[in-house]
Amino acid sequence: MIETALHIAFAAVSLALLCNCWRLMRGPALGDRIVALDTMVINVIAIIILIGMFGETNAYFEAALLMAMVGFVSTIAYCKFVLRGDIVE
Repeated sequence: MIETALHIAFAAVSLALLCNCWRLMRGPALGDRIVALDTMVINVIAIIILIGMFGETNAYFEAALLMAMVGFVSTIAYCKFVLRGDIVE
């Protein structure tokens, strides 16, 4: 039963990732593209966690945590760059 739920979750997250790619390529504004990129990071974290659940190992959960930290910092840095033109003040 869990394997079936994991396969359905993989399909749902993969579909969401494809929708994010579409928004990233066709977004009408720069803000839409930034939000799509941040949402893609969240979906990649979900895929990493699902792989960890499917493989029954804890190493993927640590990788997901690192990806979350890097994704948050990169989104903030990109937003500061767009708003101010410089990351470091």
